[in-house]
Amino acid sequence: MRPTGRLHIGHYFGALQNWRSLQDDPHYECFYFIADWHALTTDYADTSFVAQNTIEIATDWLAAGLDPEKSTLFVQSAVPEHAELNLLLTMITPLGWLERVPTYKEALENITNKDLHTYGFLGYPVLQTADIVMYGEPDVELVVPVGEDQKSHVELGREIVRRFNTYYGLEMNREALCEGENAAKVVNRLGFRIPERRGEPRNQFLSEYEENLRVAALEMGVENFMSQLADLGSYFSFEKKLREPETMLTHTPRIPGLDGRKMSKSYGNAIMLSESDEDIRKKTKVMVTDPARKRRQDPGNPDVCPVFDWHKLFSPNDVQAWSAHGCRTAGIGCIECKAAMAENLIKWIQPVRQRRQDYEQQPQQVLEYLDTGSKRARMVAQQTMDRVREAVFHWDGKRAEIRAARREAKNAPAGR
Repeated sequence: MRPTGRLHIGHYFGALQNWRSLQDDPHYECFYFIADWHALTTDYADTSFVAQNTIEIATDWLAAGLDPEKSTLFVQSAVPEHAELNLLLTMITPLGWLERVPTYKEALENITNKDLHTYGFLGYPVLQTADIVMYGEPDVELVVPVGEDQKSHVELGREIVRRFNTYYGLEMNREALCEGENAAKVVNRLGFRIPERRGEPRNQFLSEYEENLRVAALEMGVENFMSQLADLGSYFSFEKKLREPETMLTHTPRIPGLDGRKMSKSYGNAIMLSESDEDIRKKTKVMVTDPARKRRQDPGNPDVCPVFDWHKLFSPNDVQAWSAHGCRTAGIGCIECKAAMAENLIKWIQPVRQRRQDYEQQPQQVLEYLDTGSKRARMVAQQTMDRVREAVFHWDGKRAEIRAARREAKNAPAGR
């Protein structure tokens, strides 16, 4: 989550409720972070709010039931490996992929009070990919709990990872593959021409040939590419360096804002997790209802009423039945229906609010949870980056080669 300040009940039902379920499932190791670098993609001109908003969000997380003993809760910028992996992924991500992201185009059209024509804003999906895959292992399932509207972001991340793995996980003996019968098989099965040598150094020729092979692997997919050349398998090896993330679609109950639109602090139509009883009653009194109920005696349809959507989240079954029947028969008025819902919302929110108030008195404890989680996250991130750096730069292999040559030289018999 970006550090936008205190959270509302839409955040709880849209994300935190699912996060709690996952942290209690022994099949998952959960990492949840506050994305302060992502905040800079749109609010780089004023960062004065970031630190306090980070504490506010962490406080709400704890109040909502996220447990730092079960989940790793951390701050993005406290794990600098995110920035390093982002940098490496930007090197191989085509610009066109980012320019076609629907939310990028929408933001440029709709947000006119900020200059979003920046490298950081255009590239935020790459940073998002780095955030996700940092905590995956090549042979272990990596899932991202998202709603339907976020599927495209995860799919872009999958494409970036495939490209990275093809460049840095696919090894080939290019010398053997461009000779005689092997070269003929490559040409016939992959359908591309081996570049002609025009007097350039052999290494340059081989590099161009290898690049053509990688392009074919990118277009076909590595698995299909290698199956096409199965009898040449001894000249290839493939090892995933990063894990492709999988989408875990989560059920998100409908919880519209007080005015019927999507709940958002910027719309002023939200109930915060820290809202007082008095403010809850005051705000819910003006909630929109079924527009067909213009007069008290008009029957309504609870299925199109935002108040009834909230009843389904906060009220017991008997109250829901009373509300639905009373709405359809005009047996109750909207004011009465809202008041009943508000009282049940208050009952639900009271323990969350109390926990929040307790943590508000202990900001140092909140910071310690974040610091501890950030250290834990960084240990995992460092392991990932050790693997990634070696895949890209091969420094461990080069050092081992130099050490071996040195030992061989020391052990060689002295010359005459």
